[in-house]
Amino acid sequence: MKRIRQAKRDAKELFRLCFVSGSLDEGRMRQVVERVCESKNRNRLNVLAQLRRLVELDRARHTATVESATPLPLAMQASVQAEISRVYGPGLTISFIDSPALIGGMRIKVGSDVYDGSVQARLAALEASFQ
Repeated sequence: MKRIRQAKRDAKELFRLCFVSGSLDEGRMRQVVERVCESKNRNRLNVLAQLRRLVELDRARHTATVESATPLPLAMQASVQAEISRVYGPGLTISFIDSPALIGGMRIKVGSDVYDGSVQARLAALEASFQ
């Protein structure tokens, strides 16, 4: 248990060192991973696992998915993209997906935040209220 806690602390510190101007630098991350792999530390696999988890969480925080029932017009995409960037800051990767199962409306997911304004969600909420 002590090793895992130490691995978490070490991974957090290494993760912080990989940031340049507020964003994760891929080159620095590669160098850190190479150095950890080359080290003789018995705990290096745990450190790498924790480091991977931190990178995945950071990537999820900077990725937005916008699902809509029909393809959104370019003007609407630009508007949605501007609003998401205003709320979450610059540097987001935004992808637009067509999902006919939503029936209408859209669902926006940024990291662990989900904004669901779809007809499918409203119908599910209505159904749940009758039970």
